[in-house]
Formats: sequence, structure tokens, C-alpha cells
Amino acid sequence: MSNLKSIVECLIFVADSPLSFARICDILSEYDKEHLRSSLIELLRDYNSDERGIFLSEVAEGYQFRTCKANAEFIRRLVKTTTSKLSKPALESLAITAYRQPITRAEIEYLRGVDSGGVLRTLLDKKLIKILGKKNVPGKPLIYGTSRRFLEIFNLRDLESLPTLKEMRELEEAGIFEQQQELPLEDSIENRFPPDLPAVTGKD
Repeated sequence: MSNLKSIVECLIFVADSPLSFARICDILSEYDKEHLRSSLIELLRDYNSDERGIFLSEVAEGYQFRTCKANAEFIRRLVKTTTSKLSKPALESLAITAYRQPITRAEIEYLRGVDSGGVLRTLLDKKLIKILGKKNVPGKPLIYGTSRRFLEIFNLRDLESLPTLKEMRELEEAGIFEQQQELPLEDSIENRFPPDLPAVTGKD
């Protein structure tokens, strides 16, 4: 079992995106699923310590090693990365998409009251949302939803992990919206320590 835990640890470490349990089972098909699950639980326990510089996170419907946020400044000295902030219109559109998906551009614009074509293109470019298909109504408009990248950036296990409307209001009252940190939206190792900003996401 200890050898299996080592194998699973290596797979998660070398994966360039969160590795799902289903994918782990597919790769290690010769092993019993319950043994694989037990190995994951042991790894989560092993890395769940404030003394470690990295931890094993359940994010984007998978598992990924991430760096401790307290060490972010020192990692930036090693890794050159570009960060950016989402504009308020982009955050509004992202939140609406997350809470109401699947949703069309017209529906987003109805809720926002303004044209949202530009911000949707920005969110698509940053891979925070994706096109899910076309709505079966006259004109066949595109429908949008959040991406797996969205879950990864905002450190969410799945869409059920998004804050409730009550939690969103509490976070807004605490001024979290005005304190938005820079988001690691460019491809780099720094993407593995996203900021703890559930308030800017919205709810599906």
C-alpha cells in the first residue's frame, strides 16, 4: 500500500493540471479502486500540515499539489509571472455565468443592463468560461458556462463549492470585492497557489 501511495503521489506531482480520481483509476487500472482511494486519503492527511510548504488540494474535480500562500513572495523571486485583475464588468459577468449557467449572452446582458460582448470575449480568452453549445431557440444563440480552469483559479473543488448568496452578501459587506488581489491568469507554476477569493466567483 505504501508503494501505491508513492505512485499516486508521483502522478499528481507530474500532472500539469488537477488529476481526477477517475483518471488515476484509469492509469492504475491494475489496482483496486478502494486501495487507490485509501492512498489519496493518506496523502491528504500527510500533506495537511501548516509546517509544509506545499499541500495536496482537492480542486477542479481533481487533486493537485499547491504552494502555501504565505510563501508567495518568495516563489515570485524564482518564477517570473504575469498577473492581472479582472475588471468589475468582467467579475459581474463571470458571477452571473457561474450562478445561472448555462446562460446566453442576451440573458447576461439582460441581468447586467449593458452590452457584455467584450467582457465575455475577455473571459473566454482567459479560459474562465467556455461555450457549451447553442440554445434550441430561434437564432440558436451560444450558451456559456464556467470552465475547469475557473475552478482551478479560484481554488474550488467543484461548482457545489461556490459560496451561497448569503455568503456572497457577507463577503461583500466585509469589503472583499474592493480588496481583489491579482489573479495568476497566465500559464506558470504560480497558478498552483491561486488567491482565496471566492467572493469574485458567483454561484452556479
